[in-house]
Amino acid sequence: MLINVDEAGHGSRLRGNPDHPVTQGFLCGKVARYLEREYSPDRLLHPLRRVGAKGEGRFERISWDAALDAVAEGLTKAATEFGPEAILPYSYAGTMGYLNGSGMDRRFFHRLGASRLDRTICSSTGAAGMTEALGVRYAMDTEHFRHSKLIIAWGANILGTNVHLWPFVVEARRNGARFYVIDPRQNRTGRVADRHYAIRPGTDAALALAMMHVITAEGLEDRDYVDRHTLGFDELKERVKAWDPRRAAEATGLDAEDIVALAREYATTRPAAIRLNYGVQRSERGAMSVRTIALLPALTGAWKDLGGGVQLSTSAAFHVNRAALERADLQMASALGREARLVNMSQLGDALSKLDEPPVKAMVVYNSNPAAIAPDQNAVRRGLRRDDLFTVVIEHFQTDTADFADIVLPATTFLEHTDLYMAYGHYHLQLARPALPAPGETLPNTEIFRRLAARMGFTESCFQDSDDDMIRSLLTGGHPFIDGITLEDLDQKKSIRLKLPEPFLPFAEGGFGTVSGKCEFRAASLDYEAPIESRGGDQALAKRYPLELITPKNDDSMNSTFGFRAETDVQTSVLVMHPLDAASRGIRSGDQVRLRNDRGQCLLRAEVAETVAVGVVSSPSVRWPKMASGGNSVNMLTSQRLADAGGSPAFYNCLVEAERLD
Repeated sequence: MLINVDEAGHGSRLRGNPDHPVTQGFLCGKVARYLEREYSPDRLLHPLRRVGAKGEGRFERISWDAALDAVAEGLTKAATEFGPEAILPYSYAGTMGYLNGSGMDRRFFHRLGASRLDRTICSSTGAAGMTEALGVRYAMDTEHFRHSKLIIAWGANILGTNVHLWPFVVEARRNGARFYVIDPRQNRTGRVADRHYAIRPGTDAALALAMMHVITAEGLEDRDYVDRHTLGFDELKERVKAWDPRRAAEATGLDAEDIVALAREYATTRPAAIRLNYGVQRSERGAMSVRTIALLPALTGAWKDLGGGVQLSTSAAFHVNRAALERADLQMASALGREARLVNMSQLGDALSKLDEPPVKAMVVYNSNPAAIAPDQNAVRRGLRRDDLFTVVIEHFQTDTADFADIVLPATTFLEHTDLYMAYGHYHLQLARPALPAPGETLPNTEIFRRLAARMGFTESCFQDSDDDMIRSLLTGGHPFIDGITLEDLDQKKSIRLKLPEPFLPFAEGGFGTVSGKCEFRAASLDYEAPIESRGGDQALAKRYPLELITPKNDDSMNSTFGFRAETDVQTSVLVMHPLDAASRGIRSGDQVRLRNDRGQCLLRAEVAETVAVGVVSSPSVRWPKMASGGNSVNMLTSQRLADAGGSPAFYNCLVEAERLD
């Protein structure tokens, strides 16, 4: 990313670096307007202390010394009375930088002996599924999609959430490639695809198993690749006999003939690529869905080809030394003296109300907005409203979560501090230095936790490490993908491609991350079962709440990051319904609709369109609840039920009913 900065230090015109092989001079629509966030008059610039009731959002300005003293006092009180595990850090990807995302903060909480947070809210189930399939989560190179002859975007809204892949898709299509989308709704990407498959939420594993059925029954597998680089093919062939296309059609809502045609085309087109994204894993069967899809390239030998394979994320190739950065060994020096308990962030509502031995008595929230993004919001709010819960929020804006805080601390943005970044969608390690001066009294997360460590009396030398010291520690460890990259190199070049084989074809000759080194199908554990909250699951529940709600990412915001924009609130206030579902409820486009289930309700504006299938409704996430009519967002409706592996929430298996408000 490039930014113009004038002599007074004021920034303007954000754009992608034209010399970068992936960003190529352009940015997504949301980040291109990031300076609205940077210079917003609502930006938090000073430490604050609550003066009203929790949730009211009334604060007074205080000094940093007073704020740090209050935080240290609150954390010490919780640790002394209940043990250090009574303190819960809560953070995720509000910044993707290593240092401000998982650096000095991890050291601080490890030394404190606080509960560890299982950071599951986004991608852990997909990671579990990919690891089950491949042993290691390597992926095809983004830049290789230009060579593909068939590209399947499976649960991936490329134009909305992965726009820098799109030029490679366009190049492939100009060279004759076909482009298909598999998604419960026809999003921007689906509208420009050669074919959109409107699959039902959470049924992706059934489709993948049926594709395997067709491929193996018709002998379309790559026998050479299967024999040399996989284990368990015969068992797989027998297992998927039960998943004929007619059975899968009943589960997925697709036509059996279309499933057969898709399987044949995928197996016989070389090279064929699957862009798999995290929409697939936000289901009660998410890990199984990701796993079965990720096995397809091994069955067809797509990994052999330049432009073939599957990509979920490229992040696993960034073998930096996170252990040296995060220092989990500091837990041994804490008052706890052992590894702390692990609390799943996706079940925050239960953690704040049901955990004991010890209960959660203090929480430090940073890089996240749980009062908007966590499921089962009624349970979350009940917990945040507790008078006996001491809450600290480190933020850029007064979010819904900040309204519940006792102390609010102002943080810098990524344009104002040093950090090192991996990528989800390419293989370049990137350094950012401050481009803009930090406004007001804002501080980087690294400095905030350094100061808190000093207030708590932590004397270990790692708490005096500079940002550059931490970057150097990340670049140690000796993995061949990282070895030899230095901070000095990064300062000069800013962006350096990992030291990968060229071209990077991770499984062309096997090399899977399993004990055998082969792709192990392990067919006995492959199956599909309807999610509980789906039309094929709990029938009593489906009778009461017959609509399947999905809450895909909003094209113009990143979770709740841009929730302060009025236009973002408008975009995330919509409920898309199929005309047949709307007509049976007397709902027309523009009507205000109450969406409800046993967990809560929210008010949305109806948009009647055939971009969703009958029985499916869709509302973009994630809205700031306090900006919504009625004060609730769709996460009032989503549950704390977890997916089948990895601990992520099943956001996209959520049964609801809709009714028009007069």
